[in-house]
Amino acid sequence: MRCRAAVAALWMLTVPALGQHQHHHMAPPVSDSLQWRMPPMDMSMPMMPGLEDALPPTQPLLPSMTTPPQARPGEVIPLADGDTLHLTAGPVTRTINGQSLTMYGYNGQYPGPMLEVQQGSTVIVQFHNHLEEPTTVHWHGLRLDSRFDGIAGISQAPVAQGEAFTYELYFPDDGLYWYHPHLREDMQQDLGLYGNIRVHPGGEPEAAPVHLEQLLILDDVLLDKHGLIPWGEEVPTHALMGRFGNVMLTNGVTDFAIDVRPGTAVRFFITNVANARSFNVTFGNLPVKVIASDISRFERQAFAESVPIAPAERYIVDVLFPETGTVAITNSIQAIDHFRGEFYPHVDTLAFVHVQGAEAVPDHRAAFGQARENATVTNDIDAYRSHFDRPPDKELELSVRVQQLPLAIMLSMEIDTLYVPPVEWNDAMPMMNWLSTGAQVTWVLRELSSGLENMDIQWSFTQGDVVKVRLFNNPRSFHPMHHPVHFHGQRFLVLEIDGVRSSNLVWKDTATVPVGSTVDFLVDMSNPGSWMAHCHISEHLQSGMMLGFTVEAQNQPR
Repeated sequence: MRCRAAVAALWMLTVPALGQHQHHHMAPPVSDSLQWRMPPMDMSMPMMPGLEDALPPTQPLLPSMTTPPQARPGEVIPLADGDTLHLTAGPVTRTINGQSLTMYGYNGQYPGPMLEVQQGSTVIVQFHNHLEEPTTVHWHGLRLDSRFDGIAGISQAPVAQGEAFTYELYFPDDGLYWYHPHLREDMQQDLGLYGNIRVHPGGEPEAAPVHLEQLLILDDVLLDKHGLIPWGEEVPTHALMGRFGNVMLTNGVTDFAIDVRPGTAVRFFITNVANARSFNVTFGNLPVKVIASDISRFERQAFAESVPIAPAERYIVDVLFPETGTVAITNSIQAIDHFRGEFYPHVDTLAFVHVQGAEAVPDHRAAFGQARENATVTNDIDAYRSHFDRPPDKELELSVRVQQLPLAIMLSMEIDTLYVPPVEWNDAMPMMNWLSTGAQVTWVLRELSSGLENMDIQWSFTQGDVVKVRLFNNPRSFHPMHHPVHFHGQRFLVLEIDGVRSSNLVWKDTATVPVGSTVDFLVDMSNPGSWMAHCHISEHLQSGMMLGFTVEAQNQPR
């Protein structure tokens, strides 16, 4: 709970004179062919008075190429050690909700190709940029050579239109990874530039047998009857909460479904590629056996009712479908209405599983019911347990700073002080969120020991260091929000949340820091190079929420 007096004081410090706000409300000049359109709104959440004619203070932007080739469903591409993949980013035509849209794709596909590789292998990717703007490819979660991490200005120069770049990818860890742009990813990724990488383990898998393995890439897009709502040209819009879509996509479509037989055990490989939306994935009322996340299996498999998954996270889960019928895979959340101060249940259908026909053989019911322990994961983590109870090496506060937002937004945010949810599952203020841009909103990682913020923070470590990072998400900031924090090129354990020790550990590269919470990461600085850590809500990243760090090599063989 925040204090109204504190918010009012912040308002007095950050809001310019009213005359400046009147100027802010003037529409920026746009071409006749592209105008801002107000995003679709839940009419139960009324528009704030004073915002009727407001527009984001940036030019609207959409892909301008006309009639690009029709996109096709993503392929699965197996790659052996030493193989070369040609990967091209370019415009495509997609049909979503009956609308023909100009979007982006890798190799003309939605999602991009699913790469199947073996643990310990190395492959070459010849990347070509056929977009109208510069881009890069970030290989999310891989502990690869930092030269190929895809970060413009840190690991490589941007790949300009018509140019190419060669990536060398090494896969030291098995699991599920993904790739996406790391330059204006708030737009480029949202337009469809994403794909998965499946790294098969070198040894025997420590999981029960299943009948089927199924990829689920979860996304959302923001549409109205005219098509895609534009992005900001100079800076991102939706800078307060991130760009939530109103149309759900699973594997790039709105109607994804699979057919299975009764008794089928399915292993789902789930990735959240949305700009801002965290999903709470349910499989009807069926139990879900959680196997792995991000960079490793869990110490112990565990049954759950749902799978909460933040942007950039991955989870591997098993589900058994025991009887005939149709099971809806849904995003089942407790949404919040900030204007009424109310929670309400909300369900989005993501996909369907149609269960019909003869019984699946062989019978995997008994194996599904067993929650196995993963001794190899526990043994790996054992080497780090001596670091669990020591004080943090680095402490960060997560906050936000605003300037020159419309007066109506500032006043309404003063009212929105009674309750702040730990996680925002929905866009509870779509008009105010749309109007906020990266020019007015700065999301902040602040180092407590030095007072430095964002990219002024440049940490230095040595390969082999084990670093305890404590992150506090300040609930008294202007608009506190959860943050899925991603460390490039390394792996970490989520040790504690609000002083409660994690009882079932897993190696991660992205994890959520809820509002008001203090979370301890134990980061294994095993991979030398220049890297960054940042919030993986795309608009928060584009609004400054990132820091840099280097890991000096110890000349150890990889």
